[in-house]
Amino acid sequence: MKTKILKTGRNLFLVTALISISVLVNAQDIKLNRQERKEVEKADLAWNFYVLDSLFNTKSFVLEADYLQDKYGFRVPVPQNLNFIKVNDARGIIQTGNSFSMGSNGVGGVTAEGSLRYWKINKNDKRMSYTVRFNLATNIGFFDVFLSVNAANNAQATISGLGPGKLTWVGHIVTVDNSRVFKGTVII
Repeated sequence: MKTKILKTGRNLFLVTALISISVLVNAQDIKLNRQERKEVEKADLAWNFYVLDSLFNTKSFVLEADYLQDKYGFRVPVPQNLNFIKVNDARGIIQTGNSFSMGSNGVGGVTAEGSLRYWKINKNDKRMSYTVRFNLATNIGFFDVFLSVNAANNAQATISGLGPGKLTWVGHIVTVDNSRVFKGTVII
């Protein structure tokens, strides 16, 4: 049943991508007025909201971070392929990394991989947004993840562990198949 849902979600995503490409190619010939552009944007947001629903319900997505943010709001731009949160069925990976040093995971940061322990989705139809809270039991500790994402695919996930610190990944959600992340070495 899950495989059928995943295949259907992928097929819907591919059909939408192809339609979007054809619309963009033909958009050079057609000038839309302001009202028509708003309607197209509203339809795109509704479709993104639907796709996010399927990704969260199947527990199959990757948050690729554009920035890492500390508890004081200080943001640092980071490479998307090394800084991510990946959820695939009952497993999850949290990773930080940079392109300048080796780190304990071989990509300049830390990689924590483990199993999901708790999963709760809250859907706000009016604002077209989601919040997802889950726990991840990993090789280096237990992490609580609070993810919020809107239909425009602006995502923010705050990670807290057993200590007082928090770190926030700011980026966007992609499917596992479309993600180009590189997982570092897990030490323990």
